[in-house]
Amino acid sequence: MNQKIVIPFDGTPEQEKQLRAELAELKNVPGGLMPALQKAQGIYGYLPKEVMIIIAEELSVPLSEVYGVATFYAQFSLTPKGKYQIGVCLGTACYVKGSGDIYNELVKELGIESGGVTPDKMFSLDATRCIGCCGLAPVMSINGEVYGNLTTKSVAGIIEKYKQLEG
Repeated sequence: MNQKIVIPFDGTPEQEKQLRAELAELKNVPGGLMPALQKAQGIYGYLPKEVMIIIAEELSVPLSEVYGVATFYAQFSLTPKGKYQIGVCLGTACYVKGSGDIYNELVKELGIESGGVTPDKMFSLDATRCIGCCGLAPVMSINGEVYGNLTTKSVAGIIEKYKQLEG
């Protein structure tokens, strides 16, 4: 089993300044927590605990409420995402045709589990449910580009293509 890779928070002073400015506009807005979380995720790409603490303080909302909303809605991520976001469909049609093996090959190739990101932040991996391409099963997507009729042998070549884009 692979170790969980922890990416340290690397927010910049400019990002924090932008976040605090956005939060100042939402401070007295009823129901401002959701837009605040959306703005924060737009700035940072995800919602680290350091950012949730700022939101709680600026909006005078308990941190537990901020965390509760952030974890309830699927649109929010508490972990950073890679430049290339990989989703492997584990829906019924894909799973029956071997997507579990595709997922395991990606875990081996990237050294991360679902919800993880590589140390260089190039790739993140998520197990997903049906993406509507059952006729191409098994499938995965990378930043919305769908790859179908996958085999475990095709995975390394696809990942290599993205690595070469980065030089």
